[in-house]
Amino acid sequence: MLNSKTIIAAIIGSLLLTLTVGNASAKGNIEAGAELTTDCFECHGQSGEGNFETPAIAGLSQDYILKRLRGFKSGEIKSIDGLMHTYSEDLTDQDMQDLAAYYASRKK
Repeated sequence: MLNSKTIIAAIIGSLLLTLTVGNASAKGNIEAGAELTTDCFECHGQSGEGNFETPAIAGLSQDYILKRLRGFKSGEIKSIDGLMHTYSEDLTDQDMQDLAAYYASRKK
């Protein structure tokens, strides 16, 4: 018969495994992200290096980029010219994860 400590340990282990697998599958795909960058090039540059008017996004953390993209899409974060909402409004969450993975993989 199992004691309560064994049962609790099994539950915690199961939850941790679920969270780990869930987070791993939620990571973006760099190659898919590269294919989605056509709208980004004009302002952020070929590899996300930015220019004198637009910030560099290459090498930023994937979590930060994803948070910003989600914020632009929802309207919680406003870009100076409003274009980021326009560019992000039709992106799926997976698209945003893929873009974040791509730009996070680029060198600053």
